[in-house]
Amino acid sequence: MYATSWCPYCTRLRAQLKEHDIPFVEIDIDDDPAAAEFVASVNDGNQVVPTLKFPDGQTATNPPIKGVLRRLGLPRD
Repeated sequence: MYATSWCPYCTRLRAQLKEHDIPFVEIDIDDDPAAAEFVASVNDGNQVVPTLKFPDGQTATNPPIKGVLRRLGLPRD
């Protein structure tokens, strides 16, 4: 999960991922210029967070948790 410490959408998605026991690695784009460039490259030049990168390499920007669960093939609430 590409995120920032100050982003409320990141805070929400982080909590939801933890609630569903979905493991993730968080990369703060404020601390990692290469990560910020990657996020911009998949969001039409914008540094939009949260941006998730799935194991297959595809990305989703500010996805709802149900979309993440569906994408990962996990049961939805």
